[in-house]
Amino acid sequence: MIKIGIHGAGGKMGREIIANLANSGAVLSAAYDKNAQNISDLAQATTSLKELFDKSDVVIDFSIAAGASDLLNYARTNPKPLVIGTTGLDEATQILIKHASAAMPILQATNMSLGVAVLNRLVGLASKILNDFDIEIVEMHHRKKIDAPSGTALSLAQSAAQARNLDLNKVRVSGRDGAIGARKPDEIAVMSLRGGDIVGRHRVGFYNDGEFIELNHTATSRATFAKGAIKAAIWLANKEPGRYSIDDSLGL
Repeated sequence: MIKIGIHGAGGKMGREIIANLANSGAVLSAAYDKNAQNISDLAQATTSLKELFDKSDVVIDFSIAAGASDLLNYARTNPKPLVIGTTGLDEATQILIKHASAAMPILQATNMSLGVAVLNRLVGLASKILNDFDIEIVEMHHRKKIDAPSGTALSLAQSAAQARNLDLNKVRVSGRDGAIGARKPDEIAVMSLRGGDIVGRHRVGFYNDGEFIELNHTATSRATFAKGAIKAAIWLANKEPGRYSIDDSLGL
């Protein structure tokens, strides 16, 4: 069986992954968290990155941005297949992923569900065909989510922008307030809502005079993401060094 280590095991997603390992074809080899109190009730608990890496065939990261950076810096001299599910990563960490992937296989995904992978494809197709429609994206998550917009929403926006040969950094709008003037033709708006215990909802709308189309995805359980991450880790364990996407692991 594939031995999976969890980086950020004390968090909601880390615990969800552990809960879904049974009958997956993989076993928990190490449950890492920087804070020992967060994992005191877990089997295979450790605060040592060395132990996490030594015991595992592949490591799944669902931590925080700073934690992902620490993991990647350690991995650069201790190569290990990595599944990175942490979102809100800055440019420096993205560069770390690029460099580290020369020595190990790394699968990075802002969302581990099959439904969102398909949604990304549909958004790209719709954006290209409906090239004069306005694009507005709304994402909703629980009150405790740290980053905004969500990584999934940004991936959806990137799919839409690429289909129109646009630079997302130049056309993305993440808020509107006051007398801002008329909407620019190439704008891609990404708006964030937070509240309650919402696991994740994403709506991508294409709006024109007289008609509109909305594509929606709703996650009703974190188990969806946990199972996707486990499947991705099993798939990645024996791959050659390089960067991989969730589409690669799903065969899309």
